[in-house]
Amino acid sequence: MTINAQSGAGQIRLFNDFFGVAEYLTLTNDTAPAGDFYIGGEGFEDNDAGAAYLQSDALSGVVRLTSADTDKDTTFIGTDKCFDVGLMAPIVIEARVRFVDLDAKAAFIGLTDVLTLDEQMEDILLGDTVTMTLTASDLCGFYLSSELTDDEDWHMVYNGGTTTGVTVSTSLDADDDAVAGEWQVLRLEVDPNGTARWYIDGVLKQTVEAAVSTSTDMGVMCGVGANSAEVAIMDVDYLLVEANRDWNA
Repeated sequence: MTINAQSGAGQIRLFNDFFGVAEYLTLTNDTAPAGDFYIGGEGFEDNDAGAAYLQSDALSGVVRLTSADTDKDTTFIGTDKCFDVGLMAPIVIEARVRFVDLDAKAAFIGLTDVLTLDEQMEDILLGDTVTMTLTASDLCGFYLSSELTDDEDWHMVYNGGTTTGVTVSTSLDADDDAVAGEWQVLRLEVDPNGTARWYIDGVLKQTVEAAVSTSTDMGVMCGVGANSAEVAIMDVDYLLVEANRDWNA
């Protein structure tokens, strides 16, 4: 995908390889800095949750996100709502992630118009057996949940464009399961007309025209939440976001 810009400063590129992240596990702050991004979420505020640089099995730099042990509490790395598809696309979001295990957790990586310092996964979307509840009016990305029937598979979710968001999870699964301890590269591309493409490990898994609004401000979220009274963990090797600058702002 080609990112066009009016000048060198017209291309936005946010990136963190997580070669050094302060340990934010015992703090109860609303938020903390993480290079081009910030760390937030309701789960981040507990003193046994947050984010920390992984000290072992962490070649190329890894940050470990840990949710609180309260159902739906979430810890994420992301941005404020700074992106408008119609004005700033093509937008690319790419992350390399892995899980210690796939039990009692949900993860979302993508764009959403619901993103606050106290974010919980249920404010964006929820999965239950084969039904998706798209709580946020605007979202587009990858979703995994232990409460779905296909509980280890990534699901390619969207809502807010002129193409109605699908709520039957079996129509959204990528047939590409996460495996505990193994890395996967998830890449989302969104065009100015709202068409979205989902890639896993370089393979195109889905294309949906008009999947997302072209006029709603959205932020980037890469987060994990608990699906029970048990902490949820997701490791992130890197997070990349590319877009065009809105020169009219």
